[in-house]
Amino acid sequence: MTDIFRFDLLSQDGAARAGNITTPRGKIRTPAFMPVGTAGTVKAMHPEAVKALGADIVLANTYHLMLRPGPERIAMLGGLHKFMNWPWPILTDSGGFQVMSLAKLRKLDENGVTFQSHIDGARHVLTPERAMEIQDLLGSDIEMQFDECVRLPCAEAEARRAMLLSLNWAERSKAAFVAKPGRVLFGIVQGGAAESLRIESAKALGGIGFDGYALGGLAVGEPRIAMLAMIEYVLPWLPCAKPRYLMGAGTPDDLLESVRRGIDMFDCVLPTRAGRHGIAYTRSGRLNLRNARHADDPSPADPLSSSTAARTYSRAYLHHLVKSGEILGMMLLTEINLAYYQDLMEAMRRAIAAGSFDDFCGETKEAWWPGETRGKLGA
Repeated sequence: MTDIFRFDLLSQDGAARAGNITTPRGKIRTPAFMPVGTAGTVKAMHPEAVKALGADIVLANTYHLMLRPGPERIAMLGGLHKFMNWPWPILTDSGGFQVMSLAKLRKLDENGVTFQSHIDGARHVLTPERAMEIQDLLGSDIEMQFDECVRLPCAEAEARRAMLLSLNWAERSKAAFVAKPGRVLFGIVQGGAAESLRIESAKALGGIGFDGYALGGLAVGEPRIAMLAMIEYVLPWLPCAKPRYLMGAGTPDDLLESVRRGIDMFDCVLPTRAGRHGIAYTRSGRLNLRNARHADDPSPADPLSSSTAARTYSRAYLHHLVKSGEILGMMLLTEINLAYYQDLMEAMRRAIAAGSFDDFCGETKEAWWPGETRGKLGA
C-alpha cells in the first residue's frame, strides 16, 4: 500500500478536468462523486455494492460519528475503514455544517462552538483542534478544516465575519493536523455569495497551504446561478495542481455545470435521500415512482444503467414497492440513483478525455426531456 497522496491531471477540455487522486487506499478518478455515508453507512446499501457501482471514495460525517458511537470507540475498534467495512478512501467533513443545521442551543465564539446534541441534548464543544483530533481517530484519508457555514442569503457583514473566523480556524486546523503518510487536509473557501469575500478567502487559504481546496457554504439556500457564479469567481485563485471540491451540491445538472467550470469532487445526499422517497434518476430524466402513471408500465427504470436493478425491475413493480412502503423499494431506488450518478461521472471523464464535453452536456440534458421534470434534473 503506497503512502503517497498525489493529484495527476490527465486531460482537460475547456475548464473541465479529468484526473486521478492517488491515495494509500486506492485511486480516486476525477471528476468524482462521493456517496454520503453520514454515520458510517451509505443508507440502504451494502459497502461492497457501493464500490461495485463505481464509487472510489465515500464521505463520512465528523459531527454524527462524534456523537454516536464516538471517535475513541471507533479508533479502539480499528478505525473507520475497518469499522464500516470500507477499505477504500474516506473523506470526513469537519462537522461545521451539521453544527449549524442540527445542533440545539449552539453558542459560537472565536474558540469554537458549544452545542447540545440533537440526539440526547448532551453538551459538546467542537473546536478546530478537536475536529482534527476526531478525524485523526477515525483514520480519514482526506480531512477537512473546521469552518463556520452560514445560511444564504445573509448580510455581507455576516458573511465576512464567518469567512474571517473560518480563516482563523483554517490556520488552527492546519497547525493541529496530525500528518501521517498518505493522509491530507483540505481547506474550505467561505464568503457567502460575495465575490470579493470568496476571492479573499481563496487567496488566504492558498497562502496557508492545503492539499486540496473545497468551496463550502453553497447549495444552502442561494439561487443556483449564484452558486455557479461563485465557482467561476473562486477557481482562478486556487492552485491548479490541487483537487477542487464543491461541498454538498449535487443535482445531475449541478454536476455537469460545475465540472464544466473546473470542479473535481462532489458529495450530496440527494441520490440516496431521493431513492428513499420514491424518486429515480435515470438517463431519460427524473422519475417519481409514486405517480400512478407508472402503475402499469412494464419497462425498466433505465435499460442502459450499470445497475442490474435499473435494467431488470419494472417501473410498475418499483411503483408498487414505493406505494406499499416496502424497504426493498428504498434499496432498489437508492442503487439505481447511485448507479446513475457514477455512470454520469464516468461518462464525463470519457467526454473530457475525448475533447467533447460540451457536446456530451447538451446530449445528456436533451435525453432528460422524457422525465417528469421536463428534462431539468436540476429540479
